[in-house]
Amino acid sequence: MTGFNVRKAVLIGMEQELSQYTNEDLLIKYKRTKDIKIKHELVMRYMYMVKSISIQMRDVYLSFAQIEDIVNEGVLTIMNGIEKFDPDMNVKFETYISKRIRGMIIDMARKQDWIPRSVRKNAKELDNTVMELCNRLGRFPSSKETAEYLNVSLDKYQEALGKTNVYSVISLDMVLEGSNDNKKTVQLPSISENDQPESHYLQEEFKQILVSAINNLKENEQKVISLYYMDELNMKEIARIMNVSEPRISQIHSNAIQKLRLNLTNFINGK
Repeated sequence: MTGFNVRKAVLIGMEQELSQYTNEDLLIKYKRTKDIKIKHELVMRYMYMVKSISIQMRDVYLSFAQIEDIVNEGVLTIMNGIEKFDPDMNVKFETYISKRIRGMIIDMARKQDWIPRSVRKNAKELDNTVMELCNRLGRFPSSKETAEYLNVSLDKYQEALGKTNVYSVISLDMVLEGSNDNKKTVQLPSISENDQPESHYLQEEFKQILVSAINNLKENEQKVISLYYMDELNMKEIARIMNVSEPRISQIHSNAIQKLRLNLTNFINGK
């Protein structure tokens, strides 16, 4: 047997051996041995998550990157995540790495600063209008009420809202992560911060506010939020499931995100 065939046989034997382990077992085994072959196997097993999230969030990066670029960055994110993940914490690696991949894409979008100024301006104006109506009505206004207040047709208002859709996703993510300029700094639950009592209390309070805000959404808005963020489906897939057009799903998503963002911004600012 030639040297090449020997190496090939050894690699096949290693692959067969590793295939007997679950993902969780491999993570534990890698933490103990730091065997690069185990790390490579883990990356291959979680590649589907990079591809799935890349497709789901394509609207966020298509103006400045290709899906291949995102997948390449996603592989690096998985490799880094494997090093930093602690199997002893009560968090699934899939949940942990999904947030890191989504965060990577959002960070790339922020660095590009690619969102047109007009979109940012329109989004802020829409938020201010909705906030003013909230104060007047004592509740979140309907799309029809907002359109009438702006003296535009419902279709035109929904079209304007849809154009801010990608900005809404990114700005909501920024709200979730908090800012040093805010009165409160709130971040998504992380593995290390749960050890700090004050931080943990704030996380729990924040999660309750977020759950309450989601529960106050309309049924179709809750479903879109669930399918997009929990099941990580893209707009086309959600449209197929809900049997409506993709632009309609985008409108529902924008409405829901706007409501959530306003609720969370108020919480962070202590209102």
